[in-house]
Amino acid sequence: MAAGFQTLDDLPADLTGKRILVRVDLNVPMQDGAISDDTRLRAAVPTIAELSDKGAIVLLLSHFGRPKGASRPDMSTALLVKPLAELTGRSVRFIEDCTGKEAARAVTIMLPGSIGILENTRFHAGEERNDPELAEGIAALGDIYVNDAFSVSHRAHASTEGVAHRLPAYAGRAMEAELAALEKALGQAERPVAAVVGGAKVSTKLAVLGNLVGKVDHLIIGGGMANTFLAARGVDVGKSLCEKDLVGEAESIFERAEAAGCTIHLPYDVVVAGEFAANPPSLRTCNVHEISPEEMILDVGPSAVEALADVLKTCRTLVWNGPLGAFEIAPFDAATVALARTAAALTEGGTLVSVAGGGDTVAALNHAGVADEFSFVSTAGGAFLEWMEGRVLPGVAALRRA
Repeated sequence: MAAGFQTLDDLPADLTGKRILVRVDLNVPMQDGAISDDTRLRAAVPTIAELSDKGAIVLLLSHFGRPKGASRPDMSTALLVKPLAELTGRSVRFIEDCTGKEAARAVTIMLPGSIGILENTRFHAGEERNDPELAEGIAALGDIYVNDAFSVSHRAHASTEGVAHRLPAYAGRAMEAELAALEKALGQAERPVAAVVGGAKVSTKLAVLGNLVGKVDHLIIGGGMANTFLAARGVDVGKSLCEKDLVGEAESIFERAEAAGCTIHLPYDVVVAGEFAANPPSLRTCNVHEISPEEMILDVGPSAVEALADVLKTCRTLVWNGPLGAFEIAPFDAATVALARTAAALTEGGTLVSVAGGGDTVAALNHAGVADEFSFVSTAGGAFLEWMEGRVLPGVAALRRA
């Protein structure tokens, strides 16, 4: 048992004929009827292969899209059978429901080592309500439950939380890696610890910031949300995105950070322009006190980035969520790319443990070409954010029971 939860290492070496329900996240994006990004499918392969190799009957559980409790052919997990077979190099059988007599009949004729994918759990309205009857029905198909989907474990759904209380429950390899990385980042982190938190709005990350000031030594705030903190410090941010109604909340976070011994870092030079467009003619870099009423902040300036790089060089652990600027459009990606490359170099040099997560963050690190050089990059969105808020994730809590 690792860190309070059982992993695949705690299962018997021979699982011949054991029916194992594996909650995976196969909710992949589709474009023109084809998968546009198979990252989630690939993440599921190690656990699937390991259990199959040990003789288990592997039964995959996942939602796919948002069918709202109704059956929809365009959201059937049958569409994932061929891609999964290609990635695993094994035959994958489609089972037309995730509960009930027909599903049970299909499971009983499966051979040891075989793999089946059950129909979309969200075709049942009870999935998102964590309906006990649905959870019982799903659990009846298996002998053992494995959760390998951290990205959906912030939801107390029938397939993520309900089933885990009805069968012996274990963490799959992807879940195990995720939890180990998160523990290194904030649970038992080596200090000093820095956090980079960016994004457009403070309102979406107030809980994150409030939790982090008590856990990290350096809190680097970027993106549009930094403007609200600058405004709380008396800076006129021009026509930049700024939630002025949350200036009081920003001031409160400053006070809590000071009490906790956490240093908040805001940019003192910024890249501004009169419009949000690629390489606008009005582009310039200035001190935060020199922003005109007609300008907006679109990125952190080079001097501030250099200072932030120096901060990271003093740290042993980094957790990152959100870009520093409007990285989707050049040249407002410069600060995010520069600091990400610094973090990657420090990680490669062995002086920094770097953990990042969230959709925009993954995109930004890929854009910078350094995602593979971070210690761990989580593709989870909401679950990663809720973990940063310090909230209990129901799907994880269900695995941690004695």
